[in-house]
Amino acid sequence: MTRYYTYHDAPTGRLLLASDGHALTDLHMDGGKHVPAIGADWVRDDDRAPFPLVRRELDAYFAGRLRVFTTPIALHGTDFQKAVWQALLRIPYGETRSYGQQAAMIGRPRASRAVGAANGRNPISIIVPCHRVLGSDGTLTGYGGGMDNKRLLLRREGVAA
Repeated sequence: MTRYYTYHDAPTGRLLLASDGHALTDLHMDGGKHVPAIGADWVRDDDRAPFPLVRRELDAYFAGRLRVFTTPIALHGTDFQKAVWQALLRIPYGETRSYGQQAAMIGRPRASRAVGAANGRNPISIIVPCHRVLGSDGTLTGYGGGMDNKRLLLRREGVAA
């Protein structure tokens, strides 16, 4: 399978977007944790699906005009990671949850640390909104894209950070 990539500038900095040619597989912030290295077999194609759509949606999100993304995504990870990431997609725009609440959402109420680790490996930041998860006391906790970007994203959604 060919992997396509492009870049997009956003208020959080340059974003690396990757696709399988149909769905978005990666969205990473420059300087973030777990950003994949671009392989020799990756192909830069700025117009490959779904890059034009995700660019429009990201721009609308950052302009305050979009709350729900429609870009097709393909999540690749363990079954546990995928369950955690699917739970993130159920956290509404402008709302937050704790890691414990997210663990309960997937039927694993004692797995808050494992949920945190899976959130840290989220391959599609912003669209799969791991920035909406806070510590049990409501404090900001780690974020793969950096704490300043977590604050920025929450403020954009009207959440006091």
